[in-house]
Amino acid sequence: MVSVKAFKPGGKPEQDEDRVREADHPSSQVAVFGTDQPLKLDCGVDLAPFQIAYQTYGTLNADKSNAILICHALTGDQHVANVHPVTGKPGWWQTLVGPGRPIDPERYFIICSNVLGGCMGSTGPSSTNPVTGKLWGLDFPVITIPDMVRAQAMLVERLGIEKLFCVVGGSMGGMQVLQWSVAFPERVFSALAVACAPRHSAQNIAFHELGRQAVMADPDWLHGRYYDEGVRPHRGLAVARMAAHITYLSDAALHRKFGRRMQDRDLPTFSFDADFQVESYLRYQGSSFVDRFDANSYLYLTRAMDYFDIAADHEGVLARAFRGTKTRFCVVSFTSDWLFPTSESRSIVHALNAGGARVSFAEIETDKGHDAFLLDVPEFIDIARAFLQAADKANGLARKER
Repeated sequence: MVSVKAFKPGGKPEQDEDRVREADHPSSQVAVFGTDQPLKLDCGVDLAPFQIAYQTYGTLNADKSNAILICHALTGDQHVANVHPVTGKPGWWQTLVGPGRPIDPERYFIICSNVLGGCMGSTGPSSTNPVTGKLWGLDFPVITIPDMVRAQAMLVERLGIEKLFCVVGGSMGGMQVLQWSVAFPERVFSALAVACAPRHSAQNIAFHELGRQAVMADPDWLHGRYYDEGVRPHRGLAVARMAAHITYLSDAALHRKFGRRMQDRDLPTFSFDADFQVESYLRYQGSSFVDRFDANSYLYLTRAMDYFDIAADHEGVLARAFRGTKTRFCVVSFTSDWLFPTSESRSIVHALNAGGARVSFAEIETDKGHDAFLLDVPEFIDIARAFLQAADKANGLARKER
């Protein structure tokens, strides 16, 4: 059994329990997959039932050839181009998605889903376990990027779309783009992979472990059962977010924004208050994050990124993963991104070239760090637009030939 539900957008939740319930009652469309369609996870578990929350923008054309799937990053969600129902803020990728933007709903049918394991409507640790009637917590099975993509593929099939015109994403979203192109090459006409890597580096795994340990060291984490006690490990999750946020920026960006400027004072307080502007900024990032994200989801999604290795099922040879692919690729990196440096993108491009793929590559000079893909970087926007326009033209020619 498969069904789709639609929920009316809600306001900003006021209580912690309301934030938890977002997992079961999201302000999005929801595809529910019953026990007759289990999702086979890499950990060996058949997950059923489960649901995927998603947003769509634009209209699917008659031959269903204009669908674009957007894959979100670690702490993103399906609200890519609409006001977020929890924070009240604009969609997270409105530099790229929207009227007049490269991904224009007037031209494309845009799909963005909350990943499996997330906390904005898709089944995850803060969802209800149908067997026990309680929230999953750490009883939820460990998931992978391939698991996320298989769930998305089931959603796309449910929407009646056989082939996606393009799959787009940055960071963890870029990992999903790569996985789509390898797992379902016949279902992806083009792929835009931004600020990502074919696998996580030891340094990135280390940063994620730091964040997970911060969460688990919070006395309110309660071994993942904090839901039952009506508390949240907000201090640990805030510290995890602060540490991660540093990796999303560059030294130059931090210096330009804050330098060593004091926060509302000329002299130090000789205390451990937030004397410096950069300290205040990080504390704000941490405190605002805990209002919209579940701590256990953070553990699960960071672990999924750590396990990702696109070449693992191809004898460890990246080029073999892309051998014979007909998908058109555009790979983009940023000079100041030290979380996913350009060398990682080049390794993807070299593997695609070895596999005979059509691929374009751009390294964009900016001091905005890893977060550059989310910000207003005109060169990136122009490259994305040009790639999609060229792919659109090629897609039209391919349909005529058929």
